[in-house]
Amino acid sequence: MRRPGRRTAAPDVPGGRARRDGGVADRRGGSVSGRDFDLLVVGAGPAGAAAALEAAGRGLKVGLVDENAAAGGQVHRAPAHPGLNGTAEGAALRARLAASAVVHLPGRSVWHVAPGFSVSCLSPGGSERLSAPRLVLATGTVERIVPVPGAATPGVIGLAAATILLKAHGTHPAGPTVVAGVGPLVYAVAAGLVGAGAAVAAVADLAAPGDWLRRLPALATRPALLRQGVGWMARIRAARVPILFRHTIVSITGEDRVAAVRLAPVDAGWRPRPDGHRTVTASAVAMGHGLIPATDIAAALGAALRDDADSGSRVPVTDAVQRSSVEGLYLAGDGTGLAGAEAAAQAGRLAGLTAAHDAGALDDATFHRAARPLRRARDRAARVGRAVAAAMAPRPGLLGQVTGDTVVCRCEDVDRAAIEAAAAAGARDVNQLKSATRCGMGPCQGRLCGEVAAGILAACHGVDRGAVGRWTVRPPLRPVPMETLLGDFGYADIPKPTFEPR
Repeated sequence: MRRPGRRTAAPDVPGGRARRDGGVADRRGGSVSGRDFDLLVVGAGPAGAAAALEAAGRGLKVGLVDENAAAGGQVHRAPAHPGLNGTAEGAALRARLAASAVVHLPGRSVWHVAPGFSVSCLSPGGSERLSAPRLVLATGTVERIVPVPGAATPGVIGLAAATILLKAHGTHPAGPTVVAGVGPLVYAVAAGLVGAGAAVAAVADLAAPGDWLRRLPALATRPALLRQGVGWMARIRAARVPILFRHTIVSITGEDRVAAVRLAPVDAGWRPRPDGHRTVTASAVAMGHGLIPATDIAAALGAALRDDADSGSRVPVTDAVQRSSVEGLYLAGDGTGLAGAEAAAQAGRLAGLTAAHDAGALDDATFHRAARPLRRARDRAARVGRAVAAAMAPRPGLLGQVTGDTVVCRCEDVDRAAIEAAAAAGARDVNQLKSATRCGMGPCQGRLCGEVAAGILAACHGVDRGAVGRWTVRPPLRPVPMETLLGDFGYADIPKPTFEPR
């Protein structure tokens, strides 16, 4: 804890030096803190990296902020250890960034964005404030995990967490693992575990084979993706792993560790059926039920949102060239709706191009000429991504596996019964639910539980998800130390009242 009145050193940026005004100069000699950027990009996945490269190539001074140590996002996650192989596309992307004029600022967690735009982020060296008149948000998605009894048992992780273990660290859960949920990530994780030498006890897919067969015409337009999916399935089959279509996890048992997983068949609406249950012995579970666009920053800035059937949530509205309803704010990638990595990259390039045009870096004719092929490429790739997203769109019975005593909000220990009681007492939107139960008021601010809780509330009132509103977003967007919020405040800064004798 710093002593009152003491000023701290400038945040530590690799290769940086402190400035007298409290900012930091990066290794290229340019300032990192302060309004020194023409454009800031938050998120260094396929969309954000593409936006930054495009805008920098058009002459803008661009800062690329990301909470990971290296660019690539979840799809092209960089290995954390020497000797591990990442994707060739990810390595090429990182090489392009290193050779560009983009100021890459990794390891920074954004906790507040003010209109205009001022971005407050927490880095290993402390708090930083970055500014630019234009902002691209490419914040990707968060995973939907619908809890079941026993979901808090040690050994239960999300599908996304399993991919991080495999890609970044070259490791995997110990012992036989049940992989369950819906979407391509189920098969990517199962195949990855088999390839790493792990034991996979079973794969449980909420979708039916016909759900995937209906997507074949769209997938056929992207042969590489189709081959990848077929390869995953072949690897799983070769390992003799049972694949249970139209099945879900209904309970997980174990004391200090997962011991067994109860699986049940589901109907067409994904409601667990009372018959046909089976128990699988396992030491770990990797599960996930689709993806939800990460919209917290966009919502906090007042961007207009729309209901999105594919993700079962609300997503920001964008025009044909990635502008949002907020002047100077551009949005790209799966944070605007699930469309896949290739569509995200094309949307990112388009967002960077549009930002450069709006900044005066290129004229109208040049902009429209460059934008047309990017729009076509984005829309063509998005058709495939949206076809896949539709297969994992949440169905009415998905929440049927959440029993009354199942904890929905882990931060505040709120179970389904408490949500239903609040609904019965009159809570009709998610913020009334928050006030009544504290659901969504913990460190994650509803990022992990919010859509599940909203779905339960909507079901209580017999309405669609959109009818129960959206969670109010407030800073800090991420947990930060109190000294970060206090900054350089000291006792000497407290105004001292003066008293006059009567």
